[in-house]
Amino acid sequence: MKYLLKDALVIDPLSGMERIADILVENGLIAAIEDGIDTGQNPVYDLNGKIVAPGFIDMHVHLREPGGEGNETILTGCQAAAAGGFTAVAAMPNTNPCTDNEAVVELIKKRSADVALAEVLPIGTISKKQQGEEISEIGSMYRNGIVAVSDDGKPLINSEVMRRALEYTKLFGIPVISHCEDTNLTAGGEMHEGYWSTILGLKGIPAQGEEVMVARDILLSGMTGGSLHLAHLSTKGSIELLKYALKQGIKVTAEVTPHHLLLTDEELKDYDTSTKVNPPLRSPDHVQAVRKAVIEGIVTCIATDHAPWSIEEKEQEFSKAPNGISGLETAIAVCWDTLVIKEGMEPKDLIARFTTGPAAALGLKRGFIAVGAVADLTVIDPKLIREVDTKRFYSKGKNSPYKGRKLQGWPVMTIVRGEIVMQDGKVKGAQ
Repeated sequence: MKYLLKDALVIDPLSGMERIADILVENGLIAAIEDGIDTGQNPVYDLNGKIVAPGFIDMHVHLREPGGEGNETILTGCQAAAAGGFTAVAAMPNTNPCTDNEAVVELIKKRSADVALAEVLPIGTISKKQQGEEISEIGSMYRNGIVAVSDDGKPLINSEVMRRALEYTKLFGIPVISHCEDTNLTAGGEMHEGYWSTILGLKGIPAQGEEVMVARDILLSGMTGGSLHLAHLSTKGSIELLKYALKQGIKVTAEVTPHHLLLTDEELKDYDTSTKVNPPLRSPDHVQAVRKAVIEGIVTCIATDHAPWSIEEKEQEFSKAPNGISGLETAIAVCWDTLVIKEGMEPKDLIARFTTGPAAALGLKRGFIAVGAVADLTVIDPKLIREVDTKRFYSKGKNSPYKGRKLQGWPVMTIVRGEIVMQDGKVKGAQ
């Protein structure tokens, strides 16, 4: 396997490289990065006007398998990832059975290897059966390939269990990913507590329901020296707490989702269940705070929290519909349009939030471009404007609040271990 990516703008945040160059891919590796490489008899892909970036990593997805195959499978999730420009995804463990033992880890790895599209990085549970009472067999799961632990979907209320998890994971050098929610404050809530919850007559979820747990977990991380990653931050108070932690030298990283960067709680005025998420869409002041934190690099990761649901699940009355957005296939375009086009964020910085940021948070040796490195690459057309069409989604989840929106800046090629698994929106092997 040998081919040439010609005349692309190569952007690598890790090395600072940002220049027009050719990339020669051979046997799954980057063989050369130079100007004017002789094409010879090799296939050539003309990428003039396109950007070649390190393969994007989504460190927070829900693939639903095992147990939730009606909403998504590892196959359809990986197809969605490839279509969305992601070369690797970290799979949250709230499946059925949940990923709290090495057998489930092995199952996920085998299924994803069979699919051979985006690489799936399993995340194990913090507690057995996600019950928040007893720590899972983290050591055996780590030896079988997990990259982090999390009880995402079920916030870990017991502070003692969280303390022990932060201490124990230090042995393996993996982070604890926290779903920061005090369910005593958020129980029964359907949207952000504020003006629109009052107008719409929906029970509100206060920002403090997130911030209380952010504060607790930061304190516990400081106490133990364990690595903490804060999932899907959505409030300005959480950002201020993160700033405090970083100033104190606490080992903490954080992510923000594309929907919390673009959408506000006003989106819920039509009771569209595709806008129902947890944490909820917030008011404009919170949205501006998280945008600023991403642009300034206080938040170093963008993750989709891809949560696909079948049409039957989502098309219920608002109070009964589950939380979640199917986000893999729109994430890059949403963020490029919102942050680069409208906010003037440097492309290199946005690329870093999908590459070096997640790689550092998870302790992975990936997310960069260099001669000799594995050819995991994402190609973006920064000028391509396209309307979001959920009928074209590879994911089983069509639950997207972006349906019909025109966005600028789409992935046009995804390369995994040197193999082109997506080109111009078409995923290899998919119907």
